[in-house]
Amino acid sequence: MQYDIEIIQSPSVFSFSLDAVLLGEFAQVPKHNRAKIVDLCSGNGAVALMLSQKTASPVTGVEIQERLVDMANRSIELNQLQEQVMMKHADVKEVREMIRHDSVDVVTCNPPYFKVTEESLQNPNTHLAIARHEIYLSLEEMMKATAFLLKTKGKAYFVHRPDRFLEILDAMRAVNLAPKRVRFVYPKQHKEANMILIEGIKNGKETGFTVLAPLFVFDQNDQYLPEVRRMIYGAERNEE
Repeated sequence: MQYDIEIIQSPSVFSFSLDAVLLGEFAQVPKHNRAKIVDLCSGNGAVALMLSQKTASPVTGVEIQERLVDMANRSIELNQLQEQVMMKHADVKEVREMIRHDSVDVVTCNPPYFKVTEESLQNPNTHLAIARHEIYLSLEEMMKATAFLLKTKGKAYFVHRPDRFLEILDAMRAVNLAPKRVRFVYPKQHKEANMILIEGIKNGKETGFTVLAPLFVFDQNDQYLPEVRRMIYGAERNEE
């Protein structure tokens, strides 16, 4: 990974994946130490830890699953980032009780992607079911929490699924998060997009919406393409 950090994870409980790396890369955070940054649905803290390498400002992760919070806290200690990164064990819907309204400069979120079905409720791995399905947090609830936290002109960054793109735009605009930039992520050329990255601005103007160049992950030999390889491994590995 290009970030000089180690992240504790567990395949049986939760492992961060490419979507977290893409979100950490896509999010634009101030380099100075005066901003307030919050990562919702923080999981094992991967995105929060990545963001800490791009800014001198404090980063707060919010995660509902206690075991994932424990993993994140161990990663924070392992990387000696206790002064900069903090985890809150909390439901995103209750975040208004612990973080002040209109006080945050940047919110990131890698939320549950899928609506709840009978199958998701029966998933034998509860940790994965909660991370992937809207069991405790719906899209609308996530957007309301984001808008509550952000200052006017504060920025929000999400990674999600293309099949919910229109729903996401509607949910953003319903809470005055103006969509500003979107990037579609494709597993490889000639395949359908399987992820989207979206930037929104609190109380931003409706004008100026930009669709960025597509991001292709793999070449035809299932090797990471240079842009993604740089995100994961850094410039040195990319140049080999």
